[in-house]
Amino acid sequence: MAEVSKLRAVFTLLKNLVLAALLYAAIYGIISFVNDPSVAAKGKIGIPAFLDKTGPTELIETTKSGVKVKFAGTTKTVTINPHANVFNRPVTAVKNKDDYLGPRPHVDTEADIEMLIEECRGTYAGIEKMRRPFDCLKFFAEGEDRYYSLPDPADRASAQDPRKADYIDADGHGNTLESYPSIQKAVAANGSDIGICPGPIVPYHVYWTGPATWRVEAFIKSYLYTQNLACSRLWLWLDSDRNPKAVYNMLNKDALFARFLPLVERGDVVVKAWKFPSRIPLATDTEDKNGFDYYSKPGTPNAKGEKDVAENIIEDKSGQQWLVLTQKQMTFLPVAVSDAVRFIVLHIYGGAYFDMDVLMLRDMRPLLLPKEHAFAERWAAHPHPGDYNTAIMSLSANSSLSSYLLYGGIRMGVNFHPRVLGRMAWKDGRDQEFKMFETAAFDPIWTEFNWDREGRCTVPCIRDYSAVFKGKIGGVKDEWESYDGPQLERIDLKDAQRKELRMPTNGTVSKRGDENVPTSAAAPTPNHGDKAEHPDSFQATLDEEVELRKAGVVSDYVLSQDKFPPNNRTLENFFRGAWTYHIHNQWVKHPEPSSWISVLEHAHDGFLAGKRTNPYGEKWTGPKLMPYNYWPEFV
Repeated sequence: MAEVSKLRAVFTLLKNLVLAALLYAAIYGIISFVNDPSVAAKGKIGIPAFLDKTGPTELIETTKSGVKVKFAGTTKTVTINPHANVFNRPVTAVKNKDDYLGPRPHVDTEADIEMLIEECRGTYAGIEKMRRPFDCLKFFAEGEDRYYSLPDPADRASAQDPRKADYIDADGHGNTLESYPSIQKAVAANGSDIGICPGPIVPYHVYWTGPATWRVEAFIKSYLYTQNLACSRLWLWLDSDRNPKAVYNMLNKDALFARFLPLVERGDVVVKAWKFPSRIPLATDTEDKNGFDYYSKPGTPNAKGEKDVAENIIEDKSGQQWLVLTQKQMTFLPVAVSDAVRFIVLHIYGGAYFDMDVLMLRDMRPLLLPKEHAFAERWAAHPHPGDYNTAIMSLSANSSLSSYLLYGGIRMGVNFHPRVLGRMAWKDGRDQEFKMFETAAFDPIWTEFNWDREGRCTVPCIRDYSAVFKGKIGGVKDEWESYDGPQLERIDLKDAQRKELRMPTNGTVSKRGDENVPTSAAAPTPNHGDKAEHPDSFQATLDEEVELRKAGVVSDYVLSQDKFPPNNRTLENFFRGAWTYHIHNQWVKHPEPSSWISVLEHAHDGFLAGKRTNPYGEKWTGPKLMPYNYWPEFV
């Protein structure tokens, strides 16, 4: 009897386990189905149904706050005030001057980096001006005739031998040409053609992990808005150590990034898989400056002719030296992967590195052309000459300095934190080779944020990193306290531009692999890693807008009913003179309408729609791109 009971109990347990396994499999299958657009039901142009926002919109109910609406592009219910919403709100209350920077600098223009640093720092020992960002920005904005110059013809970057360039693929032909194309043969980027650069093509590197988010979109659009596209390439490095299918997913399954696929096709954006290399070429330390500490007697060559010449360094039979990482060191690298990526990528490929939460405001090229263009920026207002921040940095490929910094990161315990390497460089007397810009150049409120500022506040006067996302009246205190320019010209709100809402005509589909991908898809923004990113931004279609207007959900604009009314913020007065603005990891912030970030978005969208110019007075002639998505709480 006891044996029967035991068998029954075992049978019951097995049955429960099987049922639990089936339930788990069903739940897992549902989750996978929802999260993987490639297996979702297809819409009528061959894209996942939840992206195929053909409407109709669903009017749910009218409340005191407005009309509740269900759009096809978002799972959330959106409340619309008929008289103040994204469909009818003017983007500004004053006249915009889009071409406020004047003509773009000549393709060979170089900046005097020493002058830019000294005018904002003072002396190396005294740092008398370091805490005065207002004065620094004023010099950047008004002093171009002093710090920009066009070298003599023989000394220009375009006159140099591409085969000796310190950028990867500087001539667009693998650094094999004997000379760069002449200025007469130059062609600006246009349509589906990336153009021809009459000089070195500079690579801009960024690193990302996970699906694309608003941060990726904002960075890429700021790059398109400001840089010389025929003479630049944006290299997007995706972490393929964590996800081997990162590149495939970005090019085939990422709904937000799909809007940039035409630029991948054209060559503006190069999507690359990032994997930590097990060996990295090094410049031979002939002057004994790089800290390699060569062995007095090299090791015995192995079967491949390779011999140990220093710790972690081998030399092959051709004389090329390599930094070789042990398996133990490789396991430590991903702890601070992005800190290491920038030093390794710049050492191998050259150019400039940017964190993805940086927004470009000016053409970076004049800073990257001088022969001595290795730089980063100061860590806030810290006075130590080794306290670097490398959110933006530049190095020559396979140079003595890049080799020194790379090997130093390994020597310091696989630690690539900029302040660790910076202190090392200072101790070894090499910090002045790695030039340090003051924060006003790339991160103009960092000094203010740390309460270290002296003198006047910047324009706008922003005291915390969340302020540029605020659009309500009174949301930012005293932002104009340092402005002493002319009175901004008011415009009639009835004639003001509205947000760019139109999807490109006939949303085309680009084929990659075996899947169709909409080049103009707009969709919920996926999560970025473990951060609480914006999972439900969306784009409305023209049909949906027409429906809403017919139903009276979108009516005439009434200023008095707007929580985020148009104001006097213009990009012309957004840290004028700075080359970039650093958002600083505001991962969960959504730009409120009429905020400074919203002003920047409108400028990007207007330019990419061909209706406004960029700061250099240039019109966009490239492929049509989707405007920024909406956040449900701010429609």
